[in-house]
Amino acid sequence: MLFRSREVSFSLNGEGAFRHLQFESGGHRVQRVPQTETQGRIHTSAATVAVLPEPEDVEIEIRTEDLQIDVMRSGGPGGQHQNKTESGVRITHLPSGIVVNCRDERSQHKNKAKAMRILRTRLYDQIHENARNQRDQARRTLIGSGDRSQRIRTYSFPQNRVTDHRIGLTLYNLDQIIQGDLLGLTKALIDHDRREQLGDA
Repeated sequence: MLFRSREVSFSLNGEGAFRHLQFESGGHRVQRVPQTETQGRIHTSAATVAVLPEPEDVEIEIRTEDLQIDVMRSGGPGGQHQNKTESGVRITHLPSGIVVNCRDERSQHKNKAKAMRILRTRLYDQIHENARNQRDQARRTLIGSGDRSQRIRTYSFPQNRVTDHRIGLTLYNLDQIIQGDLLGLTKALIDHDRREQLGDA
């Protein structure tokens, strides 16, 4: 049974993983002769790739000077504490504009602690949402439109050839590369990038 998918996402872990794969983003063109092709004609297909580093978890630091804390009369179902004590708490996080109100508890201290927990959670969500948006934008930039002018590499199965168009590198070991032996290819790209940064390319 042949499995087809328009999009595949996966993660790789290991020392130097991003360093070796960071230049794989872009359009990849494949030239092959399918087993069902009786005339031996070469078929061309393409895929776009985006390689992004895994973001590290974020520590939430809330500074006292970034908070505006107001107290208010407690709400609730009624009773002797209703509207008599200022146990309700409203915390405004000035940098983000997030406002948290908490009047569930009769104790101002408990309401403040609960409001801080909620604020921390909302800040965490906001930071991760911003990070997701940045990653989505980076992904769109990396994969481009996928048209012919943006294709970075061609894999020719009939010739057992791989050509990286950015650095003019051609290797005749596609069979080994398909099996995972990418070192010669990735090392050439890393070396080229290093020379460019030094101004020698």
